[in-house]
Amino acid sequence: MNETLVVIIRSVITFFTLLVYARLIGKQQIGNLTMFDYINGITIGSIAGTMATDTSSKMLNHWLALTIFIVFTLLLQITDIKNRYLSKVIDGEPVTVIEDGKILENNLMKSRLTKDELMVQLRSKNIFDLTEVEIALLEPDGTLSTLRKSEFQFVQKKDLNIQVSRAKLTTEIIVDGLLLPQNLQQRKKDLAWVQTQLDRKGIKDLKQLSYAAILPNDTLYVDLFDDHTTKTNDISDYKGPY
Repeated sequence: MNETLVVIIRSVITFFTLLVYARLIGKQQIGNLTMFDYINGITIGSIAGTMATDTSSKMLNHWLALTIFIVFTLLLQITDIKNRYLSKVIDGEPVTVIEDGKILENNLMKSRLTKDELMVQLRSKNIFDLTEVEIALLEPDGTLSTLRKSEFQFVQKKDLNIQVSRAKLTTEIIVDGLLLPQNLQQRKKDLAWVQTQLDRKGIKDLKQLSYAAILPNDTLYVDLFDDHTTKTNDISDYKGPY
């Protein structure tokens, strides 16, 4: 068989195999992966790449290796859910690195985290003053969770006894000029309500709309295909066409 055709067939099989296996593994954010999860993912990708392109070896061998890695990954996930002790052995536990504004050097050293890296993570959370931190935990995935001291925490509406309505989501109802009836029904609105809102904005035709959504406060946000924008902000520091 022609080698190019073999690669095409193997690539198609690999693609759909990964699609099925990824669905089996489930949803997990890249930022929440532990170091083992990260390395395991790279290994699975490497096996899949070899499975698709290495015509000098049998595809079945790579498929079996890929399947074994996936099976063990699933077993570890089940173990994490079923056995709390083994879950902590496999994934680790959070480590306190700051307490009452003081850096715990021993815990920092055990976690192999430098003070510079600690400060970077604090700044990413808009904390520039260590004395504001009540406690900071280094999570198993390497992220930093922080709790500010009471006097530095943000005031919430409930602290001021301000009456608030139940929070809602923004619901898109028109995309590229097409109405989404099911989304409209979710917000208990009808086409007449939409048309009334559009009339107030001087819009006569749904086809003019690139996007429209009902905001949490029940007002209608609209974006036209033709926004009549004459100037856009240029944040680039490079003079060029790209």
